[in-house]
Order: sequence, then structure tokens, then C-alpha cells
Amino acid sequence: MDILIVDGYNVIGAWPELRQLKNKDLSAARDRLIEKMAEYQAFSGYRVIVVFDAHFVKGTEKKYNDSKVEVIFTKSNETADERIEKMAISLNNIKTQIHVATSDYTEQWAIFGQGALRKSSRELLNEMSNIENRIGKRVKKIQEKRPVSKIPLSEEVTEIFEKWRRGQR
Repeated sequence: MDILIVDGYNVIGAWPELRQLKNKDLSAARDRLIEKMAEYQAFSGYRVIVVFDAHFVKGTEKKYNDSKVEVIFTKSNETADERIEKMAISLNNIKTQIHVATSDYTEQWAIFGQGALRKSSRELLNEMSNIENRIGKRVKKIQEKRPVSKIPLSEEVTEIFEKWRRGQR
């Protein structure tokens, strides 16, 4: 099994689209990253875990799933880097390969020492672009082969069906 652990705020700060969104609405940037990682998970089959530092969100540690993506907000006195290092150690076994997406150089060396593979935020962005292109090509191919729906659907209904298909509510 492959597991991708994402340093959430590091990736948000490194991806141009998310960085711009963060300057307007940090919550929207987090949601967009999770949405992108849901696409990554669906395409790659990896277990995806996104870790955010708690200093931007008040309260205690929170964990939840969003479209098969595990989202973790660390405890107030714990950084995302610390949590990621602990997870790299605890999840690593003979049947599991851990990948960590971060551009934090120190963090990359720390997780590399735990046996995890590093992936820079830029590499993840390039991989995500490639995945989106491949998904687009598959969708186009399917649409060309598939007959047009016999029942006309509004954009709203189509969007609801698409969310259901992706496992979102």
C-alpha cells in the first residue's frame, strides 16, 4: 500500500493557485487542496493524509475524512512536521511505502531518515497537473463513445450526480 502524507500549509504556500486563494480565504485554500488530493487519491489509489498545523485553527486536535482523504489538524503545541515524522514512523512497514509531500528541506531529510520517500510541493503539483490531463483525456474519450443522455439534465442536477459519483455529499 502507498500512503501520501501532505504538509498542507507548505503545499498551499507553494502552489500558485492555492497561494493566491490563501491570501483571500485560507479556509477556501484548504478546501481546494483537499479537493485536489481527493482527485489524486481516486486516480492513484494511494491513501492520502493531509496534515495542517493547528496554529491557524483554534481548538484541540481534529481528524476527519473528506472524500476518502484523511484530514488532520494537529494539537496546539504540535507542528505538522512533528506529526508527519511520527506518522512516517508509525505507518511504515514492509507492505507500506510512505511518500511525504513538502518543500521544507529539513522535514524532507527527517522523513527520508525514517524510510519515507520525499516529494517536493512542486513535484506534487506537476504530478497533479499530469493526473488532471489524463482524467480530462479519459472523460473526453468516454463522452465521445457514450450516447448523449436521453433525459435532459440541468447543470445543477448534473453537479449533484457528479458529487455523488465522487463520494461527496
